[in-house]
Amino acid sequence: MTKPVKKQSTSVPTVLKDVNAYNQVCTFLQFPYLCQKKLYMKKLFYLLIPATFFVSCGSSEEKSKEEGAATDSTATSAYKAGDEITEDGALTTDAFMEAIKGKDSVEVKLSAKINAVCKVKGCWMTLDLGNENEMRVSFKDYAFFVPKDADGKTAFVQGWAKVDTTSVEELRHYAEDDGQSKEEIEKITEPKAELTFVANGVLIK
Repeated sequence: MTKPVKKQSTSVPTVLKDVNAYNQVCTFLQFPYLCQKKLYMKKLFYLLIPATFFVSCGSSEEKSKEEGAATDSTATSAYKAGDEITEDGALTTDAFMEAIKGKDSVEVKLSAKINAVCKVKGCWMTLDLGNENEMRVSFKDYAFFVPKDADGKTAFVQGWAKVDTTSVEELRHYAEDDGQSKEEIEKITEPKAELTFVANGVLIK
């Protein structure tokens, strides 16, 4: 009696640990090109996963560094923005007060301590003029900002100082930017005549 011959299975194993075995099976099934292509795409896919992760992490790290620089750029070095500016020829606060006396405006380079900086964007700062006086500095054409952690540092500013009247709306806006409470902001009910400064260049140390 003839023994039945077992029919050889032609199914491809679901998991192939050996590349040569994979190629042999593919050759046997008469589609080596397709198998090679699938194997290549599989290997490429696993190679791209760590590469994509690396690029993604690198981008996140760079973004974090940029965000940190916006608030800590004066921690270890000087900060410059706007037109080129140096310390040379900057007036002291006393000399500045003499220069502006009796005038509506004056173009000047001034050095003074920073009292406060806008905590939202760094779009303005106030300078200590002594004797409990201060001057708010904005930046020409809103073209640049200063670090939000620059309080207490020394600023050199070049531009125009003038005596101006700041509206209640503006004063309240500045108070909000400075983080003052709602109660403090509501106490501002009258415009204020004060010295203001529009800087085209700034150096902070």
